Amino acid sequence: MLIHAVLGFSVLETLVLAALLLAWADRVAGARLLAAFLIGISLWMVGNELPNWLGPETEPVAMRLLATAPFTSALFFHFCTVFCRVDLGRWGVAVAYALGATASVVSIILVPGHLIHHRDIGFIAVADPVGTIASMAWVILGIGGVAVLLLALLRARRSGDGQKFRQIAAVTASCLWGLLCLAGYGIAVLDLPIYPFPLLGLPLYSLILVYGILRYGVFVANAWARRALVWALLLALGAVVLALTPLLPFESRWLGGLAVAASVLALNGPVRRVAERLVYPGGEVSIADLGAWRSALLSAETPEALAQQAATLLSARIGTQVEVQIGAPSASTTPSTSSAQSAPSTPPGSTPQLVCNPGEQGWQTTLQGWDAAPPGPRHVAELFGTVVAEAAARVEQAQQFAARERERQLQARLAELGALAATVAHDIRNPLNIISMAVAAAPVDTRREVADQVARIAHLTHDLLDFAKPWKLVPRELDLAAHVRNAAMRLPDVTLGAGLAQPLVLQADPRRLDQALTNLLENARIAMALDAGDTDTGGGPTASATHSPVHIDAETTADAVLLHICDAGPGVPDEIRSRLFEPFASRSPGGTGLGLAIVARIMAAHGGSVALTERPPWSTCFTLRFPLTTQRLP
Repeated sequence: MLIHAVLGFSVLETLVLAALLLAWADRVAGARLLAAFLIGISLWMVGNELPNWLGPETEPVAMRLLATAPFTSALFFHFCTVFCRVDLGRWGVAVAYALGATASVVSIILVPGHLIHHRDIGFIAVADPVGTIASMAWVILGIGGVAVLLLALLRARRSGDGQKFRQIAAVTASCLWGLLCLAGYGIAVLDLPIYPFPLLGLPLYSLILVYGILRYGVFVANAWARRALVWALLLALGAVVLALTPLLPFESRWLGGLAVAASVLALNGPVRRVAERLVYPGGEVSIADLGAWRSALLSAETPEALAQQAATLLSARIGTQVEVQIGAPSASTTPSTSSAQSAPSTPPGSTPQLVCNPGEQGWQTTLQGWDAAPPGPRHVAELFGTVVAEAAARVEQAQQFAARERERQLQARLAELGALAATVAHDIRNPLNIISMAVAAAPVDTRREVADQVARIAHLTHDLLDFAKPWKLVPRELDLAAHVRNAAMRLPDVTLGAGLAQPLVLQADPRRLDQALTNLLENARIAMALDAGDTDTGGGPTASATHSPVHIDAETTADAVLLHICDAGPGVPDEIRSRLFEPFASRSPGGTGLGLAIVARIMAAHGGSVALTERPPWSTCFTLRFPLTTQRLP
């Protein structure tokens, strides 16, 4: 019978779709729950059809398979909460599973119904009182799941999340379609004088459910949908032509078959284009579209913002989630004279990507993971790629201009600061000399205090002049490890890590490098002195007995040498962390606030950087990053 063949195909189709969901479980929220739900649906359909396939003697097994319906509904409810991101808490989901599992176990033990014979369907299960009570459980859970979908649908519409709205709408539509199909069993149970034709649409239930979710998450699903739609339309077209052949003035099977074949071949192209437009709407790009894209991307000021905005625009246009990367290195991306080209294929199910990188001829885009895409969406992505490349070039130019403007402003400030520092240094030397001479006859403690303060002012003047004056690096090849060992000799209680046991050769200015190391080690010395003072006055020591107060280590990455200078002092106060490398930000009461600013300037001149990092058990750690490059530094 036709219905039994359709239901058998539906069981096989549902299991295949469940396997696909398990294969792509990382792409869809709640995919494993949905796969389990589909397996439960398959068991329920097998329970309905088993007596028709193998005979009425399978009734006990069939009834127990049908008894799993409440637990399957609990899986559906749980999937709806996960897919729609509705947090009911552990107890809410546990109550749903408890209701479904209890109803299923009771039905399996007490048997939920019996078989009757119907003229169109054959054997069909009718619920007993136990089955009726169990049915109330799966109806409650099913209504709860649909209510979650409807609430999430309204929330997605209010938030403007079009992709999520369409996904939830597809799941909701599949539920309504499933209820419509189940009406066929109602027709049979009520013995209405109508053929239970709604059951013929049951294979579309799981198909609509799964495709509606994968439509926007797994690109290759759309290619399969297009192929399936093309074959379905061609088969329907062949059936129509075959049905019209009796109208010919002569009868010939050969001519009828030839007419079907000729019609299918002649209309193959138009049918494919129709299917492509249905699965991938918006395959044509107009000048107005290009202008709208350019205008939309104008607001992006950084590569990250541009990538996010471009991904949103392209995903909305072709109806499939697409990732956009700006300036991201890719092994499969090679420069080309074309603005967008196809890159080597990516594994099935991966999100298609549009990668935009700078090349010899400007910014260029490549397509990755678009092997399953038909010409229409590929053409859209290629044209969109030209607009993204233009926007990436504009963002790069804007950032370069902003960097030059910041450098110009910095140099102007440094010039002003240098002039001021020179004037201050000149005007302050004579008063300092007079003060030093005036206390020559004072007590020893007074002379020592005045000398310390004079030295502090002189040190501040020296740092100010050094920070403000223009200077140029004189780089040469040197061993960073040797310089670190020499600098560490000036400070007691310093340990050196294993990374400094071998030469670390790089290009650097030795005088400026020694200056940066001296400033950092001096900071560590002052921090340890402050910590010791805190300990003497009742504070707790921060250095462990098993660790030296100061530790220096290095490591080499693929493109840089990292030097870590750590101490166990009191740490850096939270209020100055964000401006630690700016002038006059100091973590010690007696500091000038220029030492770290000079270190940052030295590292920037070397093309590297300095950062405050976390390296337990040390309370403070500064990491210097020296790039590994063959280019000569300025």
